[in-house]
Amino acid sequence: MANRSADMLFQLVKSLEKSEKRNFKLFVRRNSSSDNLKTIQLFDALDKMSEYDEKFLLQKHKGIQKKQLSNIKASLYRQILSSLRLIRDEDNIDIRLHEQMDYARILYNKGLYMQSLKQLERLKELARSHRQLTYMQQALFFEKKIEALYITHSMQDRADQLSAESDEVTRELTSVNRLSNLSLLLYGWYIKHGHARNQNDLDEIRSFFEKHLPGGVYKAESFYEKLYLYQSYCWYASIRRDFLQYYRYSKKWVDLFGEYPEVLPIETAAYIKGMQNLMNALFYLLSRQKLHEAIKTFEQFAHTKLVEQNENNRILTYVFLYTARINLYFLKGTFTKGLRLVPFLEDMLKKYGIYLDEHRVLVFYYKIACLYFGSGNNEKAIEYLNKIINLKSDLWIDLQCYARLLHLIAHYELGNFDLLEYLTKSVYRYMAKMQNLSKVEEEMFAFLRKSFHVGAHALKPEFEKLLATLKKYEGNPLESRAFAYLDVISWLESKINNVNVQDVIAQRLMQFQKAGSRKNYVTSKEPDKKK
Repeated sequence: MANRSADMLFQLVKSLEKSEKRNFKLFVRRNSSSDNLKTIQLFDALDKMSEYDEKFLLQKHKGIQKKQLSNIKASLYRQILSSLRLIRDEDNIDIRLHEQMDYARILYNKGLYMQSLKQLERLKELARSHRQLTYMQQALFFEKKIEALYITHSMQDRADQLSAESDEVTRELTSVNRLSNLSLLLYGWYIKHGHARNQNDLDEIRSFFEKHLPGGVYKAESFYEKLYLYQSYCWYASIRRDFLQYYRYSKKWVDLFGEYPEVLPIETAAYIKGMQNLMNALFYLLSRQKLHEAIKTFEQFAHTKLVEQNENNRILTYVFLYTARINLYFLKGTFTKGLRLVPFLEDMLKKYGIYLDEHRVLVFYYKIACLYFGSGNNEKAIEYLNKIINLKSDLWIDLQCYARLLHLIAHYELGNFDLLEYLTKSVYRYMAKMQNLSKVEEEMFAFLRKSFHVGAHALKPEFEKLLATLKKYEGNPLESRAFAYLDVISWLESKINNVNVQDVIAQRLMQFQKAGSRKNYVTSKEPDKKK
């Protein structure tokens, strides 16, 4: 598992750039004292560590006593944040707006009410141009406080104007709050459960969505209303495996930043997340060319200032870009070629492990395992699948279940029949407990149990029977999870033809290209918007 140290100070120190470390040293030494020297000692020690080890730290630095460590760490944490605060970021709208609010409060405390009001007007103008509603609300509350306490004569009918402005901002904030809550709750359901497993899941999520969507058929007006509305529809469509709708709303999500380009520097992470969902939708729709084009667009964006000069944006971009590249290898059937990415992925997980959430790390392990499985290296596939299986997590039940199923198939490929009977029972019990057994999985388990007692000469007809049975379920949304997480059809065809999975997919792609009529669910035009 990647380095996931929970020490907050260690994480903060490791996140600093060279220029930020240099700025911190200058900041601390401005008012030199014995306490500051200890904080610098601790800072240098943490900076040199690859992993946080408190016992080693105390042994190495005798000047820092254990009873002092907690206070020194707290002091160092505050000093680092203070030094970072002094590095003015002209492009950070939050810092600029906070600064203007601070100025307005300073002027107010000096009794300079008219100057404070003028400062608040400038703040509102800046907040309005960048669609920052919460700052608008803060400024309006402060204005009303000044106007209510002091006779400023700043403007006739000032009370009516402030009241109208407050009502409009409150209305929009209420709408944004309801939509953002809906988006977050749907995303939380998706992270925990994955895609809908049965009709009960579909009914539950449909009822939940309709209940919480403001005003039934909702018409969004502002940027943030549209953003959270499109996000909500994305999660809703993905959960139901309605990939055309998933594509439609992820594209709306990304295109929104073309409609409001001034918001891109503020909500860069939201744009990056939108691109991730767009690329995922194209992967699920088997649109190789469109996915390739989206990756190219995203690669160009990765070299912009917004990404290169922001650690958070850079990490998110790398994670989603590598995921999309692996998915493209899956679609092309070039699994062996995709294995060239594994060293880069391992380096990335090691370098950014303390920043990545557990779910993203597990997704990478599963995709790496699929690359090895598809190229015929089942031992390495099992190695990465064990990293998922051995981690006790209640996140992403789908991933946990299909990691176990792929693990079982990889052992089957290796001929580890002494393990298979136990593993089959174990995986079946686990998936049944998680209510994750569809008809596709039931058929696969039935086949695996039967194959223990079938001679090698008789297996090919059994593979052909299972293939014919499973193909009947390909168009059923509730049965499609198995085909998305594990390309069972290609695996069966590989067994029948005695080749690797990647050879089956590559051959199928070649046939489509020769015929010139490959099935593609996404055209250059947006899909029909009728539900």
